Amino acid sequence: MGKAPGDLEFRRVAETFSSLERITARTQLTLVLVKLLKDTPVDVIDKVVYLIQGKLGPDWKGIPELGVGEKYLVKAVASAYRVSEDTVTKLFKSEGDLGEVAERLCRQQQGRGAGLAAFMAGGQRRLTVSRVFDTLLKIAYAEGEGSRDVKIRYTASLLVDAEPLEAKYIVRFIEGRLRVGVGDATILDALAVAYGGGAHARPVVERAYNLRADLGLVARMIASEGLDSLARITPIVGVPIRPMLAERGRDAREILDKVGGRAIVEFKYDGERAQIHKDGDRVVIFSRRLEDITFRYPDVVEMAKSGLKAEKAIVEGEIVAFDPETGELRPFQELMHRKRKHEVDKAVKEIPVKVFLFDALYSDGVDLTVKPLPERRRVLEDIVVESDTWTIASYTTTESPGDLDNFFLEAVAEGAEGVMVKAVHSESFYTAGIRGWLWVKYKRDYRSEMIDTVDLVVVGAFYGKGKRGGKLSSLLMAAYDPKTDTFKTVCKMATGFTDEELDKMNEMLKPHIIKHKHPRVESKMKPDVWIEPVYVAEVLGAELTLSPIHTCGLDRVKPGAGVSIRFPRFIRWRDDKRPEDATTEDEVVEMYRRQLKKIEEEAVEQV
Repeated sequence: MGKAPGDLEFRRVAETFSSLERITARTQLTLVLVKLLKDTPVDVIDKVVYLIQGKLGPDWKGIPELGVGEKYLVKAVASAYRVSEDTVTKLFKSEGDLGEVAERLCRQQQGRGAGLAAFMAGGQRRLTVSRVFDTLLKIAYAEGEGSRDVKIRYTASLLVDAEPLEAKYIVRFIEGRLRVGVGDATILDALAVAYGGGAHARPVVERAYNLRADLGLVARMIASEGLDSLARITPIVGVPIRPMLAERGRDAREILDKVGGRAIVEFKYDGERAQIHKDGDRVVIFSRRLEDITFRYPDVVEMAKSGLKAEKAIVEGEIVAFDPETGELRPFQELMHRKRKHEVDKAVKEIPVKVFLFDALYSDGVDLTVKPLPERRRVLEDIVVESDTWTIASYTTTESPGDLDNFFLEAVAEGAEGVMVKAVHSESFYTAGIRGWLWVKYKRDYRSEMIDTVDLVVVGAFYGKGKRGGKLSSLLMAAYDPKTDTFKTVCKMATGFTDEELDKMNEMLKPHIIKHKHPRVESKMKPDVWIEPVYVAEVLGAELTLSPIHTCGLDRVKPGAGVSIRFPRFIRWRDDKRPEDATTEDEVVEMYRRQLKKIEEEAVEQV
């Protein structure tokens, strides 16, 4: 049987995944994706893009996890290829990859003629993208009594009709271990080339993605309606906008120069960033990772209903835990207890929160993302009805470095992390999903020579010795380079973990161990195991130094040397951040240069 009208054989996707897995250069990844996207019918291009992402849709839609663990995948593979579960388990232990086990068993079955006979008898059908995708959705949504057996049966039904390579990637997709090395930035590049006429279309494609946070939708629109359709996209209440990001700075005068000489300076609170959407009595709250976290904050929902005068609005703020007896703000870690889905009412009472609003992105039909910050602030102040727990973040407007420093000290005294310095010039637009010198973080940690913590991505790990023998106990950490969509190593981190945290870390990392360096990772070091760039950790060190073995900032300060962190220490996992939200290579290099400048100035003063 050929593919259905407007569909695509899944074999074509599997072959692309196989090609991508062997590629180590991002430019080649893009070219392979361009070919696949051009060959994909418009009817299924969104599904193909989701499959490349390893998802069944954008995170914010709240599609359930597939819920087919290793044990049940073994059952499905055994059922599909008529072998014992013990056989599958033994092969899995020797291969270390359940996808390769499925591929091998499928090939063996075809070699025995079972697959061919079934196909000739009409029992085997060519898998299409629609069938695979829709079946995976059925697996995800199966719930209640008997759902486990339903999930196994649906999985086996795909494997029965799969070719060996298709079986490999169906199993890997269900495991959450595609390992094809493609990030969203690479998909955006491919869409711009395939349907936008070239790399010049990338900014339009990226802005559409930033306003919709749905790559499948963006792909379908540009493929069916052209680039102009993406240029017309504006915010929609209920659909999250990718958050604007900030650079970081150390010197008040330098920061003010970067943002144009004059700025709004706000308290930077130690809480959970939230994008709050209101449509009449309906309120939805999204995290900085664009996950729907409304269920955690029923109290914030009520605040928004009464605290926003606009009928339809999108505002941003920070949700912060506080002590109702003293009014003092509590640290971010306490707020994380709100993650307990089944004890929300209890958590609301035990951990009350305040909301500090700092931006308005949409109000009653007006797209505010294209308005300068002063205009957005005017709208915010007009539509917000303040209360003790729902208020606009404390701020001032200044062009004086002295005033900025004084406001910073005031913020720290009030329990904030520091301040955000924001440009107010005519082009101070809300650049969704983009980091730039329109917003600058200004914060310090007085307990360390290293001025600030950084958020780094785990890309590799090393086994410990002694009582840590057999456990992954140190991590190879990397910064993100948005210009190349790659992760560049900064340090090897082994301290700051409790024994309990190490055990948890080993369980976290196990599903993301890969056999070779990830194509988006640039590293001279070779860890004991490579890790997919998935997890972000907050790290604090003694100082920044030059290193010949790390690739972050390589050749930018000194030929043959990159920038590294001396004595890095684990602070906490940043579950609220995607790998692409990590500290950038440019930030690390800039932090080193500032540190060097400070040392030189102190040396001159001593002379």
